[in-house]
Amino acid sequence: MKLLATLIIFATVIFAHDNSDNLKVKILEKIITEISVDKKVVVWSDNKEILTHIQEHHKLNTTYSCEESTIIILQDADSLTKKCEKKHIFVLNYELLSEFPQSFGALFWKKGRPNIVIIKSRIKAQSIQVSNDLKPYLEEKVW
Repeated sequence: MKLLATLIIFATVIFAHDNSDNLKVKILEKIITEISVDKKVVVWSDNKEILTHIQEHHKLNTTYSCEESTIIILQDADSLTKKCEKKHIFVLNYELLSEFPQSFGALFWKKGRPNIVIIKSRIKAQSIQVSNDLKPYLEEKVW
């Protein structure tokens, strides 16, 4: 009986984690498709699971090299090389938004819910256009 209960709990945790990753990827795809940059959008992420899910959905062009990308989805500050610091960067951790002034927005979880922040001054400086769907997420500055 204990084994069955343990297996059910384990399966629930794995299923919930998978749904969280899928939700994160869907939100990221929506954000990236709702912005326009001056070049063809090619996405790279240091999170290989996210990159794989994006590739499987076939909604965005992806690359395995940050040098070939136009938009970087960054989860870990140590993953960004000097060659890629000038790219459009979207972070997956609110603290990275402060750490990387060239990042234009963030997707992060707070109290179990996804939060999206896009910094107005940064998108303007990087000539990024956002659709009306993303206007509610525009902020004047990092909190």
